Amino acid sequence: VQLQASGGGLVQAGGSLRLSCAVSGRTFSSYYMGWFRQAVGKEREFVAAIRWSAGITYYADSVKGRFTISRDNANNSVYLQMNSLKPEDTALYYCAAKLITGWDYNVRGRYDYWGQGTLVTVSS
Repeated sequence: VQLQASGGGLVQAGGSLRLSCAVSGRTFSSYYMGWFRQAVGKEREFVAAIRWSAGITYYADSVKGRFTISRDNANNSVYLQMNSLKPEDTALYYCAAKLITGWDYNVRGRYDYWGQGTLVTVSS
């Protein structure tokens, strides 16, 4: 199983970025796909998740209304569209996958597979 995150970069406050996560190695129809982020000196935190088959989305309060998670079945990819970026959004962003066994989509330790991080830097 491979998760390959990309799309990070440097952007000014108020700008936008779209992160991509290409997944391979198995079928993820029974999985949550999540995005987490980790800023320097902080713990990795939940950002957003999507139930792959149903397309139901979940967001952390800090990004609700600004970020949108989506998935593309044809391309086996998950995306995180980030708008109205703030300096506090600066972090290493990770995509992850976990089998759906309950409502623990925001629990970092429950995820089975992780991609490498992609760095997002938002300047003020």
